Amino acid sequence: MLLVLSEDHKEHLSFLQKVDASVVAEFGHIALEFLRKGTSPKIYEGAARKLSFPVEMVQCGVEGLMFLMTESSRHKISEVDFMDSVLVLGFEEELNHTLLQLYLQHHTQIRSTLSQLLPPQPTYHNLEWRLDVQLASRSVRQQVIPMVSMRLLLTQSCDSSSSTSTDYNSRVLQTDPSTLLYLISTLETALAAMKTSHSRRILRNIK
Repeated sequence: MLLVLSEDHKEHLSFLQKVDASVVAEFGHIALEFLRKGTSPKIYEGAARKLSFPVEMVQCGVEGLMFLMTESSRHKISEVDFMDSVLVLGFEEELNHTLLQLYLQHHTQIRSTLSQLLPPQPTYHNLEWRLDVQLASRSVRQQVIPMVSMRLLLTQSCDSSSSTSTDYNSRVLQTDPSTLLYLISTLETALAAMKTSHSRRILRNIK
């Protein structure tokens, strides 16, 4: 999967070309601290004085880097996809490598922090299915199309100060076998298409 970066995001990240790789790494650590504890205007002002850049430019650079790292970590993109995603920024190879190292070093920590900030989402627990076939009826002489019934069981964790409990909820789905096979085939085709070089080129140029 490739990240689709907006023009505003690209402009914010362009600030990183104007500073040393060590400064980019420091901005990465600042972004992680902001993610855990929230932003601090004093840190922006101190960095701006040190680098002789406007505060707004430093703030955009740090927040742009924070967005890049959090989105990459949230989607768990691979090293190759990360490098392909930042190619559209036009950075030099050394800067791209610095960004990759930041992502590899901190993506697990970022995902852990995001999981604490975001409300828990339902997760897959089990899937039950059955095939319903009506062999004959008085109104229909020919065999009726069979139906596939599925019961999707999801879990929802609930944390409290005293204990952690798990709630279960289910979703009942129904379709005929031909439609189910078509859906599976379409999804497999889409997943295969996303891995082609042609799709990667298109995604890199989407604005």
